[in-house]
Amino acid sequence: MGIDLGTSGVRVVLINTKIELIYSASINYPNGLEKWEDWKTCCETLILEIPQKLKSRIKSCSIDGTSGTLIACDKNGNPYGQAITYDKVNFENKELINKLTDKQTNRNFNSLSRALKLVNKYGNHIILRHQADWVSSWLTGVWESGEEGNNIKLGWDIISKTWPKSYDNQSWRNTLPKIIPSGNLLGLIDTNQAKFLGLPVNLLIIAGTTDSNAAVIASNPSKEEGITVLGSTIVLKKIIQSPIEGEGITNHFVSGNWICGGSSNTGGRILKKFFNEQEIKDLSAQIDPKFKSNLKLLPLPFKGERFPINDPNLEPILEPRPISDAAYLHALFEGLANIEAKGWNTLINLGVSKPKRIITLGGGSKNITWQKIRQRIVGIPIRRCTKPPAIGVAMIALKAVQSNSY
Repeated sequence: MGIDLGTSGVRVVLINTKIELIYSASINYPNGLEKWEDWKTCCETLILEIPQKLKSRIKSCSIDGTSGTLIACDKNGNPYGQAITYDKVNFENKELINKLTDKQTNRNFNSLSRALKLVNKYGNHIILRHQADWVSSWLTGVWESGEEGNNIKLGWDIISKTWPKSYDNQSWRNTLPKIIPSGNLLGLIDTNQAKFLGLPVNLLIIAGTTDSNAAVIASNPSKEEGITVLGSTIVLKKIIQSPIEGEGITNHFVSGNWICGGSSNTGGRILKKFFNEQEIKDLSAQIDPKFKSNLKLLPLPFKGERFPINDPNLEPILEPRPISDAAYLHALFEGLANIEAKGWNTLINLGVSKPKRIITLGGGSKNITWQKIRQRIVGIPIRRCTKPPAIGVAMIALKAVQSNSY
């Protein structure tokens, strides 16, 4: 079983040993990503709705979540307030962060500012957990561990397998999780949870990954292909031989491969700020993707960007807005495609081989007009993958069972 905790909702899938999809269901967060109650309620609802004849045969479960969404809890996992989501930039504690990270601009400490804000608010006797880690522990009932990929932005060094030494003398050091590599056993499901959810008492909970890494695994790319995930945000990923360094860049080791990438603050979320899904579909049909809009927009949802430019003060450019809604959507598509193109150029300039083809996943991949505009601007052939990230994280759970004698 794979559970995908995305930016707008949760999806649960079941796959068999041939990696064939045999069940899939999803639900949106009723109130928002920052509400931990929504994580729990959505997971409960989706799992309870799985037919019992399928549930009884589930051997393992793995979870992916939005990288950087962080929550403070007591030692038993009971949250103090809501989570701080991955896209919230906190300018407090800047001097301390620079000291702790030794101004390592080549590494992404995106979650550290959120962690310090939570510590300042709730004290040192808390635990800090990212979204996927919280849900994994909610299933096991054991709250000491976290998966390595989800904690890179908090400071975990995936190469040396350590937290920064500068953290050792900090009063909040014990708020951090014990790190478990992706694909390793976190534990058995808690007996009471198994009974309530109708799951096997011997269900293995396997350390998962981030939502974008799960998407990469689901698409099964070759080393010559790149990945663009068009969800609420734009995420670029590429399999590499060894880690690379650069502002806004993260490196992960998942399913035997090094994966590098970067995530913008913008994506489908900016389109939904102006149009609903039906409007986007109708207006897209009025756009000729071969032509330029002749508008230069920078369609960020708010001030600040992570990648391809790491600038917390970067201002959106959302005007001028033409009278025609189709012309405006055309310009927004081009602005997003320019961000994607700059992202790929950034990765290539850092030493990543240029993709011969881009595999696109996420809700935005369904829009053929956007795809044609992207292909014109990015200049690389594009194909669509319809497999959801939940399949990727389910593959982690399957591989763990197949390769280990748990």
